[in-house]
Amino acid sequence: MIIYLHGFDSSSPGNHEKVMQLKFIDDDVRFINYSTLHPRHDMQFLLNEVHKLVRESRDPSPLICGVGLGGFWAERIGFLCGIRQAVFNPNLFPQENMIGKIDRPEEYEDIATKCVENFREKNQNKCLVFLSKEDGILDSQRSADILSPFYEVVWDEIETHKFKKISQHLQRLKQFKSGN
Repeated sequence: MIIYLHGFDSSSPGNHEKVMQLKFIDDDVRFINYSTLHPRHDMQFLLNEVHKLVRESRDPSPLICGVGLGGFWAERIGFLCGIRQAVFNPNLFPQENMIGKIDRPEEYEDIATKCVENFREKNQNKCLVFLSKEDGILDSQRSADILSPFYEVVWDEIETHKFKKISQHLQRLKQFKSGN
């Protein structure tokens, strides 16, 4: 089972394309739609939904995958639910770049400090990070500097922030999902 979390733009046609590409790894891809506007509510909702899916699944190695803001959530929710994570251009600082787009961006900073102290150390090697050299929205090097001490970082030379095409990374994703 692969759980897919969209970024800030939940209605982007790219979400459907990524879900279809992920089906090449696992037929069971679950798309979770969340508000993106209310971080504390989103965290509780996502935690409940992912926990329920993992509990009901027979898959010995479920994976949660997120793009942009979905990457922020996938890393944290996956850690809290004890499953591997794959993130594409994760938005690590929504409290900085979501001002004016959501009701309470400062809640992200609160969530980041309340998750689990040093959670990345405890989550070491359980997240696979894909970063675009041509992101256009986020500072990929800043993300790499923060995440690379804990996780493998795969650089993409072509894709932009929304990572429309992930097929070139499916083999690596499949290996990671199976524990390699």
